[in-house]
Amino acid sequence: MTLFRTAKPVALAIMIALGLFAQTTKSHAADTETLTVAGGCFWCVESDFESVKGVKSAVSGFAGGKVANPTYKQVVAGGTGHYEAVQITFDPSVVSRDELLSKFFRSVDPTDAGGQFCDRGDTYRTAIFANGAAQKSAAEKAKATAQSALGTKVVTPVLGATKFYAADAYHQDYYKGSKIVLTRFGPKSQAKAYKAYRSACGRDQRVKQLWGSAAAFLG
Repeated sequence: MTLFRTAKPVALAIMIALGLFAQTTKSHAADTETLTVAGGCFWCVESDFESVKGVKSAVSGFAGGKVANPTYKQVVAGGTGHYEAVQITFDPSVVSRDELLSKFFRSVDPTDAGGQFCDRGDTYRTAIFANGAAQKSAAEKAKATAQSALGTKVVTPVLGATKFYAADAYHQDYYKGSKIVLTRFGPKSQAKAYKAYRSACGRDQRVKQLWGSAAAFLG
């Protein structure tokens, strides 16, 4: 009988602890927010935003199209309607939605309707896919602020929420991969190939020219 008397409080304590753990886990999940943006090459956008404190993850993929589960080849060939996009999951208590949107505009050329930098075509256009009224309002405000700062029309659309499809594993964290790939610059690791591509594409040069000291992610 003594054993049962002891076991009951112990079992109850375990149940309470498990309940608190589940509640904490659920609360933690609810404390994150997801923002989906298109800013040209998704490798670059992913690389930029994974460096931001408070960002939990940045996933390269596709958004805004009409084909379910598109492949990379389908998207770049055209006709699916997708943008190369990145889904950013972040902790609003560490980095705000407004700050991320401000960084987004200042890391792209939002005046270019034909693509981004050396990457041309609809796949590489800029866009924000707002998830709900609060994100839409914040995105429109960030767009107006960017337009005022540049003194010229910002063409980046604020679109509604859409299905996001993650690109295959090959494209995730490409900027820090060690696999050797053949490029027009010769055989290089993915990380070195990415740096060579980004430089040759003129992304940072154009962002600096456009935004000056307000440019994001230029160090």
